[in-house]
Amino acid sequence: MSSTSTTQIVHPARTLQGSVTLPGDKSISHRYAMLAGIASGTTRLSNFSTGADPHSTLACMEALGATIVHNADKTISVTGTAGQFQQPATPLDCGNSGSTMRMLAGLIAPHPHTFTMIGDHSLTLRPMERIRKPLMQMGAHIDLVNGHAPITIHGSPLHAIDFDTPIPSAQVKTAVLFAGLQANGTTSLTESIRTRDHSEHALRAFGAILNRTDERLSIPGGQKLQAIDATVPGDLSSAAFFLCAALLFPDSNLILDSIGMNPTRASLLDVITSLGGKIKVLNVEEHHGELIGTIQVNGPASGPRGMHIGGALSAQIIDELPVLAAIAPYTINGITIRDARELRVKESDRIALVAKNLKAMGATFTEHEDGLEIPGNQRLHGAQIDSGADHRITMAFAIAALRAEGDTEVHGAEAAAISFPEFFTHLDALCQR
Repeated sequence: MSSTSTTQIVHPARTLQGSVTLPGDKSISHRYAMLAGIASGTTRLSNFSTGADPHSTLACMEALGATIVHNADKTISVTGTAGQFQQPATPLDCGNSGSTMRMLAGLIAPHPHTFTMIGDHSLTLRPMERIRKPLMQMGAHIDLVNGHAPITIHGSPLHAIDFDTPIPSAQVKTAVLFAGLQANGTTSLTESIRTRDHSEHALRAFGAILNRTDERLSIPGGQKLQAIDATVPGDLSSAAFFLCAALLFPDSNLILDSIGMNPTRASLLDVITSLGGKIKVLNVEEHHGELIGTIQVNGPASGPRGMHIGGALSAQIIDELPVLAAIAPYTINGITIRDARELRVKESDRIALVAKNLKAMGATFTEHEDGLEIPGNQRLHGAQIDSGADHRITMAFAIAALRAEGDTEVHGAEAAAISFPEFFTHLDALCQR
């Protein structure tokens, strides 16, 4: 592979072999950074995500009064504000990160200051009404621009609510829990489709009391948090690209070290197995409620099977759907993705961009408002890929390129750095050509 500032050329590969240690999980890095910033004491975080998004969160915490130190041993120390955020001198810049903007809104809403949250062009297109509604029910004063960022929060004391989440969203759940942590009374939240539970584990790790009964979570207000030492598990969403690449080659053999194995995220591993991938768990440990394991992955001898992805499964693996769609033409029976309308309001309209790039590579498919139907047994050719400045589209089509005929040019490849700056380096090291 060779690269310029914006274009990455991906050559076809014969197979994938080797081991890789992935950057720290983005979702967990965000949550640890935020809770460390409001806790008492100094938190030490190992294997913090190298992606740009969680570093946007760190910058916001610093603007709110936390002290951030990047240590020589690559750990990050966060000395918290002991529950008292300061008035930031400038707007809180969330960059490209919807996670930062939505979750931080809940954390800062109870503080007696005025906060303005801004982001890049892509972030200003993403829906924010979903967090404003529950936070306003709790007594927050929040201004949006036509339902979008910039967000202005006029901080004020909050009271507990009982909230039923209208859409499955770990970010909305987290905003409500973070606000509830500091509200008067006990806030409860019900989710009909269970979303990833990193926030629950992180809150408990920092000393919060949090109760779950079936679909209902409750958090008593007025709680104080204490600093921790923690290692962030490797990012399973980043691993998804290599797991899907392994499916494409019958003799692939990949070892993924110290990867997050959280059961609310591990649906992805079930999908890889359903498609014919052979996964062996070599060891598993628990850190602060999160499972960290090393897994071995081998490709299916007769090629990847196909499957239908819909309902709750679509919500659980929403971030991994673009790469599954990108390899779908190479499966035996194709892949159908439905109930994934949320993909249209991510960093880009991911359904439209996947469709555009599949078409460029010569694939046939049917696009639906809530997904894609992609037949199997297709041959794709190298093409010009439009990343749409979306990190997951960039990486998904770099994987599709490994089995295409001829070279593929991924334009806007620098977008990968949003979540996984080392992606192309790792991919090059694993590919045998």
